[in-house]
Amino acid sequence: MNKTRLEAFSDGVLAIIITIMVLELRIPHGRDFASLKPLIPIFISYVLSFINLGIYWSNHHHLLHTVQKVSGGLLWANLHLLFWLSIIPFTTGWMGENNFAPDPVALYGINLLMSGFAYYILEISILKKHGSESLLAKAIGKDLKGRASIVLYVIAIIFTLINQWISGAIYVLVALMWLIPDKRIERILNSEHDSTNIKT
Repeated sequence: MNKTRLEAFSDGVLAIIITIMVLELRIPHGRDFASLKPLIPIFISYVLSFINLGIYWSNHHHLLHTVQKVSGGLLWANLHLLFWLSIIPFTTGWMGENNFAPDPVALYGINLLMSGFAYYILEISILKKHGSESLLAKAIGKDLKGRASIVLYVIAIIFTLINQWISGAIYVLVALMWLIPDKRIERILNSEHDSTNIKT
């Protein structure tokens, strides 16, 4: 399979996920701003999830730029990631509808944790296919930020037993860590392109 088809499919799924999520923002029956008050938790959870999905879309775009060959394992790793991302509208809605109660906040964290783990598996699948000297291997190095995100998600899930607002703050912290698109892959691709131009 051409990687262009893989990119197009992934982009389409992410677009559908965001569309499903925004449909959870129900139009209130009231005509004043007070009628919007019950929607505040739902809107906050929507914004957080929209940012997270945007982060995944941006980094997934950069990640697939390093792919030269698409294997069956890579396809399934990508589907595994899309599976966990496709559950985000459900966990987002449950969390927002229940005013950030501990159990929904914990499940939302589990969803984010599994999405992060699935992204890591996708990276490993690409590395196995392309080798330790590939562009991706040079770009991510030890991937400390990716590993730190997984650890922070685990801590946040545990904290829902104590205070779910601390968990929510950790989710926001991880999102802020990734808010600026990861430039590592872009830098490697640009340097490879520049070196190729110099040789020619």
